[in-house]
Amino acid sequence: MSSTSQLAENPGASGTGDTRERIVRSASRLLQRQGYEGTGIKLIARAAGATLGSVYHFFPGGKEQLAVAAIQHGRQEFTEMLRVGLGREEDSAAQALENCSRHLAESLRKSDWADGCPVTTTALETLGRIPAIEEACVQALGEWQDVIADRLQRAGFDETEADALASTVLSTLEGAETLSQVHRSEGPLLHAGRHLAALVESRRGEPAAGQSEPVSG
Repeated sequence: MSSTSQLAENPGASGTGDTRERIVRSASRLLQRQGYEGTGIKLIARAAGATLGSVYHFFPGGKEQLAVAAIQHGRQEFTEMLRVGLGREEDSAAQALENCSRHLAESLRKSDWADGCPVTTTALETLGRIPAIEEACVQALGEWQDVIADRLQRAGFDETEADALASTVLSTLEGAETLSQVHRSEGPLLHAGRHLAALVESRRGEPAAGQSEPVSG
């Protein structure tokens, strides 16, 4: 019996961290592509090269517990992708958003249009039904918005305006990514990046929503 088979049969053996990581990565990718309802424990185990016993050893709570871990993994991956995409500190906020959109478009194309947002499908399928998964999705979306807002603040926007713009940026990128998948084209994401850059430029120097212009005299 090979060492890989031994580890799969005996989750307590050396290298269990690798087995758990394979399971979580496989679950994350399957949830990203197929959603929660379309992804079963047996399919995850097969994709990870693990046994059902290994899966339940690491995730005694079953599919729901594993889905939460998978969403958290997807959140971390996409956070890193956003940080890379938002790029160099010497770039303006507008340049950073265009670069980010281009980076997302290239990554999507390289996956043959399969790997979009890691949480969207699962979030919509489980909304109002599975609180632990819903909370994991909310945390992921919140973290991504915070990453964008932090980049805008470093570019000179105040906290209120940065948060409002970050919400708009994330919403736009999520929708553009779906359109890019449907049309199998980078176009929607690239168009979104250009328009988001123009939006950010137009907001420079304007008071945040709810604030009035300073009165002179």
